[in-house]
Amino acid sequence: LTSKYKSEFLANMSHELRTPLNSLLILSDQLCKNTDGNLTTKQVEFAKTIHLSGNDLLMLINDILDLSKIESGTVAVDVSELRLDDLQRSVDRSFRHVAESKHVEFVLNAVQPLPKTVVTDVKRLQQIIKNLLSNAFKFTHQGQVTLSMALADSGWSRDNEELNRAGQVIAFSVSDTGIGISADKQQIIFEAFQQADGSTSRKYGGTGLGLAISRELSRLLGGEIRLVSTPSQGSTFTLYLPQSYNPSRSGRHGRTIVHESEAKLQAERLHALDDIAATARPQTTPLAEVHELPTSELVQFGNVADDDRNEILAGDKVLLIVENDLAFAKMLLEAARRTGFKGLVSTSGGGALAMTREYQPSVITLDIFLPDMEGWRILERLKADLSTRHIPICVVSTDDSCQRALNSGAIGFLTKPLQSVDVVNEALAHLYQFADQSTKRLLVLMPDSPLRVRYLASLDSETQVTTAETADQARAALAEGGIDCLVTDGSITAFGPEDVIESLDRRPLARQLPIVLYCEGDETVGAQWKRGHSAFALRQARSLERLLDATAFFLHRGTAAMSELERQSVQALYDAARVLDGRKALIVDDDMRNIFALATVLDEQGMVIVSADNGRDAIRLVQSDPTIDIVLMDIMMPEMDGIATMKEIRKLPRGKNLPIVAVTAKAMKGDREKCIEAGAWDYLSKPVDTSHLLVVLRSWLCQ
Repeated sequence: LTSKYKSEFLANMSHELRTPLNSLLILSDQLCKNTDGNLTTKQVEFAKTIHLSGNDLLMLINDILDLSKIESGTVAVDVSELRLDDLQRSVDRSFRHVAESKHVEFVLNAVQPLPKTVVTDVKRLQQIIKNLLSNAFKFTHQGQVTLSMALADSGWSRDNEELNRAGQVIAFSVSDTGIGISADKQQIIFEAFQQADGSTSRKYGGTGLGLAISRELSRLLGGEIRLVSTPSQGSTFTLYLPQSYNPSRSGRHGRTIVHESEAKLQAERLHALDDIAATARPQTTPLAEVHELPTSELVQFGNVADDDRNEILAGDKVLLIVENDLAFAKMLLEAARRTGFKGLVSTSGGGALAMTREYQPSVITLDIFLPDMEGWRILERLKADLSTRHIPICVVSTDDSCQRALNSGAIGFLTKPLQSVDVVNEALAHLYQFADQSTKRLLVLMPDSPLRVRYLASLDSETQVTTAETADQARAALAEGGIDCLVTDGSITAFGPEDVIESLDRRPLARQLPIVLYCEGDETVGAQWKRGHSAFALRQARSLERLLDATAFFLHRGTAAMSELERQSVQALYDAARVLDGRKALIVDDDMRNIFALATVLDEQGMVIVSADNGRDAIRLVQSDPTIDIVLMDIMMPEMDGIATMKEIRKLPRGKNLPIVAVTAKAMKGDREKCIEAGAWDYLSKPVDTSHLLVVLRSWLCQ
C-alpha cells in the first residue's frame, strides 16, 4: 500500500513539474536553433544552457519515477532485436565528443565471434550502457574508457539460473582508468541515492540513482552487473545479458510484455536518457516508444476472444487479428493456432494500435469496418511509421477495395465472406511462411547498368536477388514461384504488365506480387505499367533512394534488417517529408504557455494553427471548421477535461474520422488507456519531444 501511494504521489508530482518544463524545453530549443538569425552567439549559448538545465531536471524526475516503478513492479520488458554494430555506432556517436572534450581515449572493442544481434528490451539495454559509460567518463580524467562486447561462459553469479540456462551470454564491459572504488564501497554504490564518497555529489554531481536503476534493469532483462575496481587505478562494470531474452526462464508470465508487475512505464519515455536510442534507431519509432499498456489493462480493450496474450514467448510468431465480427475473429484465432501462430484479437482500431505497440506482432489481419475508426486509418498509420511498416498486413473485408489495400502496403487482400475454412487455413499458412522466412526473394528485371550495380550493392546481404535481363528469364523466375517483389526499369519491352497478371493466378490471395518501377523521367514507361495497375500494387521510383525505400517497403523489411546505406536512404526520405505544410492543427490546452510552445514548433513546419483553452471551445471549433486536419488534446483541463471533450468530438459527424492525439503530463497507471477509449488515436507525454511530435503528426497526415 505504501508503495502504491508513493507511486501515485510521484506520478501526480510529475504532472505538476512537467507542465512548466514542457514550455521551457520546447521554447528554449527553438531559441537554440535561432531560425530568424536575430540572436547573438552569446544569447544562443544562454538558450542552450536553459535547455540543458531543463533536460537535467527532466532526467532527475524520470530517474526518480523510473526507480519507483521498478521497485513497485510496474515495468515491462518490451522485446525487440538490435544489431550490435548499430549499438556500437550509436555509442560512438553519443560519447566520442565527450571523450574528446575530456582528452580521454574512447575505445570500442567487439571480440569475435559475436552474434549479429541481441534480442532484449533495446531501450533498457541502451539505458544501462549509457549509465555505465556516463559514470566512466565522469570519473576518468586521463587514460581511456573502453566498451567491450564479447561472448562469455562465466563471470556471473552461480545461482543466476537465467544466465546459466541461456544459449549464449553477451558481456558488455565498461572499463575506465579513473578514480576507482574501494572494496567496502562496491556494494553501496548500487543502492539508491548512494555514492562511493559523500563528497562525490558535490565534486562530480549526480544523485546516485544511475547504478541503482541499471542494476534493477539488468535483473529485469535476465542478466546482472558485476564490478571489479581498484582505487586510483580504475573500474570495470560488466553487464552479463542473455543473447535472447526468454521470460519463461525467469519465472515471469510467458509474454513478450511479460508480467503484470513489470508493466510498461506509464506515460514515461525517458527522453533525456534515450540519446543512444535516438541514433541507434531512427527517430521515426514512435510506436515502440509511446505505448504504455500494462498487461492487466489490456483487458480494458477486451480479451473477449480468450486469445494468447498471456502465453506469448520470445520468438513466437504472433498474429494480431483486428476484426469487428467477434465470431469470425474467434474462427480466425483457432485457425491461427492450428497454423502455428500465437493469436491476439482486437475488435477496435484503438485496441489494434495499442496491441501493435505492445506486442510487435509478426503479421496482422485487418478488417476495414471497425467501430471507432476505419481500418484504412490503421493501415496508413502503421505503414507510415518506420518502426511498424515492415509488419505484413492482410486486409480481410467485405469492402471491394483490393487495389487500395495493396497500394497502401498490404501484403494481400481476402474478401469476406470467405468460402471455406480451407481458404482461411491456406491464407494463414502463406502468411506464416512469409513471416517465418528471414530471406526475402527479389526479382530484378534490368539490363546491366551503373544503376543496377549501385542498387544491388546497396541491398542487404540477406535479400536473395534473382537478376533477369530478358523477358524469358523473368517469366521463368516468376513461374518458379517464391518471388516476393519485382523491380524493373521497364526497358525490357517484351515483358509487361500482362506477364505479371498472368503470374498472379498462381499466387495466393494473401500474398500478392508488388512491383517497383524505376522510371527516371520516362512517363511512357510508367503509363504502360499503370494499365495493369488495377491487378497489382505498383510504386514508381525516380531515384536510387526511392528505389531502395520502395523495395524495403514491399519486402516488409524493418530497419534492423537493412544495410547501412538502405537505412540512411529511407531515414532521409522520411525526415524530408513535407506532409505538414499547409495542414491545420487544433491545439487544445488550458495553459497558454503550452499552446504558444507547440504552435511555435508547428508553425515552422508550415502548419496553420488554431487553438482553444477549454473543451467546449474545442468542440465548437471542430463543428464549425471543416479544414482542421488533426487535434492535439490536453487531458488535464478544468470544467471539461480532455477525456470528456474527445468523447463529445467523436459523436460529431465531422469528428468521427478526425485524428486526435492526446497530450498529457500525467504519469498515472491506466491514463493512456483512458485516452484511447475516449477516442484518441495516439498519445504523447509531456514534456513533448518535438522531433517525436512531428513524426506522429506526419504519420497521421501522410495520406
